[in-house]
Amino acid sequence: MNEYALIMRHEDGSKIASPEQMQVWMKQTMDWIGTIAAQNKFVGGTGLPFDGASVVGHNSVVTNGPFGDIKETIGGLITVRAESLEEAIEFAKGCPVLQGEGNTVEVRRIAKNDGTH
Repeated sequence: MNEYALIMRHEDGSKIASPEQMQVWMKQTMDWIGTIAAQNKFVGGTGLPFDGASVVGHNSVVTNGPFGDIKETIGGLITVRAESLEEAIEFAKGCPVLQGEGNTVEVRRIAKNDGTH
């Protein structure tokens, strides 16, 4: 069984949701994670706040904020155990972040410490 990162991307991280909407999304997210955990396939995860972030680029150029020159941001990620990429994709399809137009969930297999990556 492999582990996969489900990376939640927001098309425009500069948009700020109301506290009420954030509360709804957090409950939906915790319920989604709960369904994965109930299958003993949840490994861990975290949100990534937009404030207090910087981007370090080539020649040590530092840009304030997580945005750099683009609007898209990574809002968080979870790690899951799955039998296949297809199973990990099915988990990703249930992510509440997909309710936002233009938002995506990137699914990436996590390299093992087996000397092949």
